[in-house]
Amino acid sequence: MVLSKYMQTSKKILVTGGAGFLGSHLCDALIEKGHEVLCVDNYFTGNKSNIVHLIGNPRFELMRHDVTFPLYVEVDEIYNLACPASPIHYQHDPVQTTKTSVHGAINMLGLAKRVNAKILQASTSEVYGDPTMHPQREEYWGNVNPIGIRSCYDEGKRCAETLFFDYHRQHDLRIKVMRIFNTYGPRMHPQDGRVVSNFIVQALNQEPLTIYGDGSQSRSFCYVDDLITGMIALMESSDEFTGPVNIGNPNEFTIKQLAQAIIIATGSSSEIISLPLPSDDPMQRQPDITLAKEALDWQPSIELEQGIERTIEYFRSIIH
Repeated sequence: MVLSKYMQTSKKILVTGGAGFLGSHLCDALIEKGHEVLCVDNYFTGNKSNIVHLIGNPRFELMRHDVTFPLYVEVDEIYNLACPASPIHYQHDPVQTTKTSVHGAINMLGLAKRVNAKILQASTSEVYGDPTMHPQREEYWGNVNPIGIRSCYDEGKRCAETLFFDYHRQHDLRIKVMRIFNTYGPRMHPQDGRVVSNFIVQALNQEPLTIYGDGSQSRSFCYVDDLITGMIALMESSDEFTGPVNIGNPNEFTIKQLAQAIIIATGSSSEIISLPLPSDDPMQRQPDITLAKEALDWQPSIELEQGIERTIEYFRSIIH
């Protein structure tokens, strides 16, 4: 009886970008729920160390593959997370970043169509650009510079959303689109240039914390466990609910407040210094998560102080 129940509920699930920060945590959660997971990554920003603890698990399979090329596998669900997500990484090869978002979406949507799989797109709050609406709601179309240094990522993700909804309308594909707001936690890349990892590494090394501009720009930081719970809730929601839906923590902090909190939490003697503000850096970023609460019964539960402590503990373990 137990076996038949397991056979009914267990799915074969593809996670692209599965060796990355978010992808590896998603693989963990799906394995824990009893699913079979095919983790695909080309290791541009992902790292095998993030999923090495799963290698040898009979329900986990690892494949080196670039999603800009087609993939032929049999799966029930697809989580499309493949794309560099930090400015340093996605601006390193901006043409490849756009290809990963656009060609990757086309290839994964084609796979989903062939095998009749449900597919989730990990989109981003960057589709809102430097928003004139605050907080940002899903119906906001955004304020994006289409030719700026961030547009390879912003417009790539916007085009991917377009493709997802066109496949849904044209081919009746079962899609889910989530817009991820700033997420942090263990397994972030120490040199990814994102503000939480930057500050923690600098604080632990007793280096100055570098803020851009005067630090008054705001962000809302979601701990990775909360984010993954929201992602799975979206995939498991009814087929009628496609999104897009904001997944993030609506508690807003200035960059300067974050820097001060990390200095206190690490016990660092670091000072805070200012550097020029990068081009097209958004001044405000805060999700309105009303839709996520109503449609998914989801909201974050881990506050910044608690999440920062867990993240610092991880970085202490990898910084020598």
